[in-house]
Amino acid sequence: MKNYLLKGFAACVLAGFLFTSCEDDDNGGGGGYVPDGDTKEAYVIAAAGSEANYLVTSESLDEGTVTISANGLTTESGTFWVYYKDEYLYRLVYNQGNAGLSSSYILNDQGKVEERDFTYEIKRFTSYGTYKDYIITSSTGDLATDYADEYGYLPKGFQFSYLDVKKETFTTNDEVIRSENYLGNGEYVTLAGFLERDGRIFSAPIPMGLSQYGVKANDGEYVKYPELVKTESGGTNSSAYKEGELQWTQYPDEAWIAIYDNETLKNPKLIKTDKISYACGRNASQYYQTIWAADNGDIYVFSPSYSKAMTEEVQRTTLDAGVVRIPSGATEFDDYYFSIEAATGGTSFLRCWHLSEDYFLLLMYNEPLTSSSSKTASSLAIFKAEDKKLTPVTGLPSADILSGFGNAPYSENGVGYIAVTTTEGQPSVYKIDLATAEASKGLTVAATQISAIGKLSYQE
Repeated sequence: MKNYLLKGFAACVLAGFLFTSCEDDDNGGGGGYVPDGDTKEAYVIAAAGSEANYLVTSESLDEGTVTISANGLTTESGTFWVYYKDEYLYRLVYNQGNAGLSSSYILNDQGKVEERDFTYEIKRFTSYGTYKDYIITSSTGDLATDYADEYGYLPKGFQFSYLDVKKETFTTNDEVIRSENYLGNGEYVTLAGFLERDGRIFSAPIPMGLSQYGVKANDGEYVKYPELVKTESGGTNSSAYKEGELQWTQYPDEAWIAIYDNETLKNPKLIKTDKISYACGRNASQYYQTIWAADNGDIYVFSPSYSKAMTEEVQRTTLDAGVVRIPSGATEFDDYYFSIEAATGGTSFLRCWHLSEDYFLLLMYNEPLTSSSSKTASSLAIFKAEDKKLTPVTGLPSADILSGFGNAPYSENGVGYIAVTTTEGQPSVYKIDLATAEASKGLTVAATQISAIGKLSYQE
């Protein structure tokens, strides 16, 4: 399965397609943004040339050209670039399951991007989000041997990293938090995204099936389908499995949300809906957040319905890719429902983001999840939640020259912005009119690719 989302600069070949390089990093003219003495904010673009990575500034995303050569701050590669409000930019690094060296950046009093003093070796992560002063990363892994059962099998537990953006500190969860039997059905979970609302954290627990530990628990009472328990180890990378596991969930026709009181991520309130399947986008080991709040506080929960493509019928959902809602101030689902597949003729999406008001941006697949051919997430759509209206974005480069989108959009003043890299010409920022879903070319960056766009302001 292919996707067209740029995940960083570390490699030119990502998710099955090739990024091509510009002939010259600084062709096309333009130049870096040089602020005047009163300017204390700038748009900051994470971009790559043929040999290095840069953070460059611009006074506009709507027009013009900027170059990376001699105008940007040279950085290491990044897997995800996270803009914390308009105050800090974090470069998160995922290194094939090992600790990665992450760093952060600010806009100084001269209007230039500056790297902060501290770097961090964060734990392996499969999802991330923000809460209060923290950027939180999470994953699920085996606990220590002290927790092994009588067969020597290890239970699963959560691994959290907390980056305090103001204090420039890094901590992890010292207390063991088990992810086994998290939803009461014996299966272990991983978390997809963290959304702050009303001082609480909302996250989506994604059921992963039964670990070796879970298969043996309570004399096997959680095994609904014994024929699915693996009789030998196999698979590769994020789809690897061990003998004695039951891989992937036995409950594909439901979605859960966990509501936590604070960043300790303990003792959640768990709520369930049977209108959608589990709520996350997925690519390799990454579980993308698909739970977002509109400006009025309503939370919309999106499901791509990935388990429609499961091999085993009992693990295959009957539910469409769709959207449900938790109203502002509530901690339960209401009766809201929208079928994405009914609106698109059967196609789903890889990722989604909130832009403004009740407008959301979806990265759409070009074919149904059940298609036997290779699927690509190569188009965009705007979802107006209150109106239950999904509109394809027009005005983007044609699919045959599209190489990828940036790792997240940016929005302000009712306009959405997304980085677009193509096989012809230089990458650009495209601006999207949210009301009409019409896109037009904005800022051009003389580079090989753009991974992220956002804004930073000088913090006195």
